[in-house]
Amino acid sequence: MALIPMLLKEMEQEAQTTRKMLSRIPTDKFDWKPHEKSMEIRRLAVHIAELPTWVSMTLTTTELDFATSPYTPEPIQSTNDLLAYFEKCLADGKAHLQAASEAELDNMWTLRNGDTIFLTASKAEFIRTTYCQVVHHRAQLGVYLRLLNIPIPGSYGPSADEMDF
Repeated sequence: MALIPMLLKEMEQEAQTTRKMLSRIPTDKFDWKPHEKSMEIRRLAVHIAELPTWVSMTLTTTELDFATSPYTPEPIQSTNDLLAYFEKCLADGKAHLQAASEAELDNMWTLRNGDTIFLTASKAEFIRTTYCQVVHHRAQLGVYLRLLNIPIPGSYGPSADEMDF
């Protein structure tokens, strides 16, 4: 199987779970965080929603340097806005991946903060790393939701909240 169709399939599969998770966040809890060192649920959710654009960024650049690219999160005010933002980011990521060539995926890409290099990998590898970041941050969100006593949707099968034990 060619790599791009496989990456597109995985992107859509993860998007289904991401949609379910993001839809569970009550707007009135957007400023809540479980610990002083944790992100607010809004910032975590916005980051999860925007991660599909990292596919676009990977395909259109050679690196991300946090030292020269300050982060400004999208100003999201409601769960509906969050879901709409996610769909926009997902469409952007899919469009760039659909337009890419298999050869482009072999080019190298770097994640850095100034002189500190966190990762250098092929664009294909970094796209997969982006998908792993989605899963990682969704797991964080799952902990947040559990602490707020909000039922967790299943990811790769039913969750405990969806099972009758």
